[in-house]
Amino acid sequence: MDTTDPNIAFDKRDWCCHCSNYYQNILPFWHRKEEGIRLIEPLVDKIRREGKGRDHDCLIGISGGLDSSYVTYVAKEMLGLRPMLFHVDAGWNSQQAVANIEKLVDGLGLDLYTEVINWEEMKDLQLAFLKAQVPDQDIPQDLAFFSALHLFGAKHNVKYILTGGNFATECVREPIEWGGYYATDMKYVSDIHKRFGARPLNTFPRADIFEYKIYNRLVKGVRVIKMLNNVSYLKAEAENILSKRFGWQPFQHKHHESRFTRFYESYWMPTKFKYEKRRAHFSSLILTEQMTRREALERISRPELDEVTMRQEFEYVAKKLDLDVAELQALFEGPNKNYRDYRNRLWLISLGTRIMQGLGIERRRFK
Repeated sequence: MDTTDPNIAFDKRDWCCHCSNYYQNILPFWHRKEEGIRLIEPLVDKIRREGKGRDHDCLIGISGGLDSSYVTYVAKEMLGLRPMLFHVDAGWNSQQAVANIEKLVDGLGLDLYTEVINWEEMKDLQLAFLKAQVPDQDIPQDLAFFSALHLFGAKHNVKYILTGGNFATECVREPIEWGGYYATDMKYVSDIHKRFGARPLNTFPRADIFEYKIYNRLVKGVRVIKMLNNVSYLKAEAENILSKRFGWQPFQHKHHESRFTRFYESYWMPTKFKYEKRRAHFSSLILTEQMTRREALERISRPELDEVTMRQEFEYVAKKLDLDVAELQALFEGPNKNYRDYRNRLWLISLGTRIMQGLGIERRRFK
């Protein structure tokens, strides 16, 4: 990490706040391997027991990426659960991601439900965010993913949702200035769409952060479980297991299962805003001893995608959004803004986050 994170701070040891948070608030409470499974076993037994007589006992959102793929393997093969897999097609799936999902479905004998987002509405919201000039360009996709999953769960009375969220590859959260703003802050999303959108989002799935964080949990009793925090989860090892067992193919980097996210994180963000999300991704791997700092700095010293691929992806994204290259370039060259330029509920979300941290529900650092 570096000072492109405007809230980074260092203590007397010259440790940054991300490292301090990991060693103080995450590592002491992170129980993995046999101990982690022992601690989670009562909950797993409860899921199995309450799922008797139903086709499935839990729900897993799957993208074809490593985290969601491995939690699927853990749930079925290691813990004996019967998950329903839920995939959201927002229009940007890579062929590799689709193939990975198919291989897991066939290899594990699981059921898959795919929700396809109305492309005209998806495109309109993405264009609105591009015109807003904010770094949060993945919010339209993330909002669709999270909302569709939770709305589906609520409709079918699902009490247990397993996610690929984890400390092993995500203990350092991306700063909100780096496009890490909350995708389900509907006040923020609505303000941007009201200003720059061109059509109503009649069918687009929208679940406000307080709906799924508070109402679904406290009123409807829905549990969101980060199962990967209770097992041994090493990136290279997990990729090897999935590849050998199912022919699953690893991605060059995190989030590359979406072609838009790959373009946005590899080109749009570091070139337009000078924010390099790989710093957070690699910092997580360094802290969890899966990568050396020297290796991380060497990777960051060069672009993740070569110049030819970048140019091809720029053209692909423009065409898919019904823009010509000059129009997308004009948006790229526009004045940079951020979440502070639009209406939002950050103060209320921050209060809720502090309460969750005080209760031990959330241990990552949010700044």
